[in-house]
Amino acid sequence: MKDLHTHILFGIDDGASNLEESIEMLKKLQENGVTDVMLTPHYIEKSIYNCNNKEKEKIFKKIKEELKQKNLNINIYLGNEVMINNNLITLLKNEITTLNGSRYLLIELPMNNEFKDLDLIIKELIQNKIIPIIAHPERYYYVIKDYKWVKNYLEMGVLFQGNYESLFGKYGYHCKKTLKKLLKINAIHFLGSDIHKKNATCNLNKLNKKLKRIITDEKTIKKLTNDNFTKVIKNELI
Repeated sequence: MKDLHTHILFGIDDGASNLEESIEMLKKLQENGVTDVMLTPHYIEKSIYNCNNKEKEKIFKKIKEELKQKNLNINIYLGNEVMINNNLITLLKNEITTLNGSRYLLIELPMNNEFKDLDLIIKELIQNKIIPIIAHPERYYYVIKDYKWVKNYLEMGVLFQGNYESLFGKYGYHCKKTLKKLLKINAIHFLGSDIHKKNATCNLNKLNKKLKRIITDEKTIKKLTNDNFTKVIKNELI
């Protein structure tokens, strides 16, 4: 599996606290069959989670060097999980980064209330050749209330990433139910762990069994867990 959403870049958000924890998290993912990991720390404008690209690159290089020294064969890439705001195009210059420098940007939305300018921001991003990927839609109250909320944004060209732990009840029954519905209507393009700490669970054997019961089509499962991630890395269209 290839994991699109993690909080492993240490010391800059509510994920890994230090280099040691970053390495432990990556080692755990590798032991569970993960081969490639996108590091997507939070970026929330006007908050303490606002590490710029230059500083992120420094931390990223430290992790890569440590992986090499410990002979851990797992591929890592740098990105962000950016809280939606009206300044994304400006922030892309120095503050936030797309996924591996590609055309794809991972975006988080407010949990309880819809962001009023979302349509305008999506259109602005697409006009600037940036494809938004909305993180964990199954966790948003307005999607739980009406999972067909995603339809409008799918038609606009938005992609969606689900947290696979939702399928095991980590965020509650309603999130689990919503992600299953979204998977069944092919509204999810990626799966990620959204791992924050080294004690997080990640059982890919159970995940594969679960996905086969929900989707059944092997090609679709492969896209979710592998192929679409590869297209992001190569900056190819999905």
